[in-house]
Amino acid sequence: MAYQLYRNTTLGNSLQESLDELIQSQQITPQLALQVLLQFDKAINSALAQRVRNRVNFRGSLNTYRFCDNVWTFVLNDVEFREVTELVKVDKVKIVACDGKSKYGI
Repeated sequence: MAYQLYRNTTLGNSLQESLDELIQSQQITPQLALQVLLQFDKAINSALAQRVRNRVNFRGSLNTYRFCDNVWTFVLNDVEFREVTELVKVDKVKIVACDGKSKYGI
């Protein structure tokens, strides 16, 4: 089973809303909608693992961290993100990192 992290992205939310509309109009079953979401989870995890090669460096102050069920969660304050010529500063960021090579990943 793939991670379901990306269901809360713009793309994932749009997919879920569309599936809900199709269920409400009885054009698909809830079981089919679940299968579509599971396929989305697999596809997005695979695509990000294989196709994205950009690197970003970041620096900030660690507020909290946690490791549970093979998932790291970091909350950082006053963070600077750098990518070659761009610099972006944010007050607070939450980073969730999962093991993409585990049985739970791709």
